[in-house]
Amino acid sequence: MSSRLGSRPQPRRWWAAYALLPSGLGRDVTFEVAGGRFTAVTTGTLPGDTQVLPGVVLPGFANAHSHAFHRALRGRTHDGGGTFWTWRERMYAVAAQLDPDSYLALATATYAEMALAGITTIGEFHYLHHAPGGVAYDDPNAMGEALRQGAADAGIRLTLLDTCYVAGGLSAAGHSPLEAMQLRFGDGDVDRWAQRVQGLKESAGMRVGVAVHSVRAVPRDQLGAVAVAAAGRPLHVHLSEQQGENQACQWFYGLSPTALLDAEGLLGPTTSAIHATHLTDDDIAVLGGTATTACFCPTTERDLADGIGAARRLSDAGSPLSLGSDQQVVTDLIEEARTLEMHERLDSLERGRFRPDELLAAATCHQSLGWDDGGRLAVGGRADLVAVRLDSRRTAGSAPEQILLAASAADVDTVIVDGAVVVTSGQHLLGDVGALLQKAIQPLWESS
Repeated sequence: MSSRLGSRPQPRRWWAAYALLPSGLGRDVTFEVAGGRFTAVTTGTLPGDTQVLPGVVLPGFANAHSHAFHRALRGRTHDGGGTFWTWRERMYAVAAQLDPDSYLALATATYAEMALAGITTIGEFHYLHHAPGGVAYDDPNAMGEALRQGAADAGIRLTLLDTCYVAGGLSAAGHSPLEAMQLRFGDGDVDRWAQRVQGLKESAGMRVGVAVHSVRAVPRDQLGAVAVAAAGRPLHVHLSEQQGENQACQWFYGLSPTALLDAEGLLGPTTSAIHATHLTDDDIAVLGGTATTACFCPTTERDLADGIGAARRLSDAGSPLSLGSDQQVVTDLIEEARTLEMHERLDSLERGRFRPDELLAAATCHQSLGWDDGGRLAVGGRADLVAVRLDSRRTAGSAPEQILLAASAADVDTVIVDGAVVVTSGQHLLGDVGALLQKAIQPLWESS
């Protein structure tokens, strides 16, 4: 990890008129930080000579599900209609062009955009492992290293969810081999995947987790080995995003994807089910009963016409909720949180399905990424602060405790990660992030 997050900053103090503390809305709050941790959080104070943060201060956001290279697809897939499956062809075309150097440039810019939106930890669902044709780089984890370095340069933490992807799909006839465009994703079998994952090293700013791409991509007889490789680390899986996946799994295995994962021992408190869109009542009971986190990516789910998942029912059943930006159709965890509630309203015809504090908990669910000490403005926790302005044309007049229902990423003023300032007055330490994104993305379309 670069020195930006690995260093130990000198003790510092910040003051905010409002802050969303574990106990609720705090007023006139002083935060004292040393060694990247909160050493004191005190309400009812005067600013004095401390640095004043504008608006309302929130904990750092946790982007629990990201595909960094999908950022290159924004604004490029809306001219042909279709479905998830037709969108996927353009995604494959972009993936085919990336190498470790171009991926580093894209990841750095993408993660800097996330930092500007108040995201302090990323869960990167990483399956772009090898060179075209599936040939391993000299460093088998060169693409993962690009992501690690990109997060370090952007000043935020990373959980690299290295993804097992060994089959091309699933039908009533069983699993098919990887297609040509998918060869970069696979290691051949689960044992070779697990061996490569062992070469990944954690650092001050990176955790290593694992993922099952989906029940389409990992046959049943290899699922258990992924659970063993996880060894208590975060384990994520795309689950029931598409009805076609459910049908194929039922036809071949006689089980829903949820039931299959449960039978093979993959569900539990360290597991996150991504999307969890098309579930049966039994599926919801199983996910809740195992305390499996349900990660929703509402802006992606609406963009790909996936459907609306049963977020409220899953939460009530016992599943913690998290949020992700997934394919980066927008980079805004505030909008993801608000859309979680708005999807529920559209589906239920009721308002207030989630309280603002519940939405904040979903947007700051660092625990699902292996950072149990993040996401809370409390003594001993990681010193992550996100100051959201209350005086923009979007937020003026808003109650501070309801800010997630009014603001957007554009209202994020200051972002502090482990006590280090990454964003000031809406500007990232790397400078013009838009220019970085343009430089990284434009060549991918000029050659396509």
